[in-house]
Amino acid sequence: MGKFFRGIFVLLAIFATPKSWAQDSPNLNSDINVHYQQLKKAFNKLDVSLIAPLYSENACYLPEGQSKAIIIGKEKILDLHRNFFSRIRAKRARIEVDFRVIDRQLNKPKATDVGYFLVRFYPAAETGEPTSEFAGKFVSVLEQSEDGKWHLTVDSSHKADPSLYFSAKPVDKLYYGELFSPLNQEKE
Repeated sequence: MGKFFRGIFVLLAIFATPKSWAQDSPNLNSDINVHYQQLKKAFNKLDVSLIAPLYSENACYLPEGQSKAIIIGKEKILDLHRNFFSRIRAKRARIEVDFRVIDRQLNKPKATDVGYFLVRFYPAAETGEPTSEFAGKFVSVLEQSEDGKWHLTVDSSHKADPSLYFSAKPVDKLYYGELFSPLNQEKE
């Protein structure tokens, strides 16, 4: 009798386990990867309106720093970007950003991305300041809405050495930005 029940449990486990989500959605990775392309465009143009569709209304952002509170709500997150973009504009500078996703965990209807980003800061020419960069690591959770669109529900970032961004290896079907080469190579 014990073998019978064990067999039933095995069959239930097999049939209750959903098919691979990635197999169900052939464009799943590219649909998620579009977020990184949109973020790149928004940073390049310093345009918050390009970021707005990427976040869910109740999104959370976990900023870096011990004394910074978690930011809850799309509008508050957009305000954070507005303030950052305003500071860049006030300096008459420009920035570029790119991402390298090194892991994606899919759990329908959510995806968790882990990776690195690099922001390059180009000061106004009249300052005579050199181009600089800062990098970070991130974890983002995206959720697919009923209309099939993906929205960031959790976003976080922490400082990282730029070498980690540059040493990250591409992973099949995950976004892998190729915008930047190390600054010292660009000058050669």
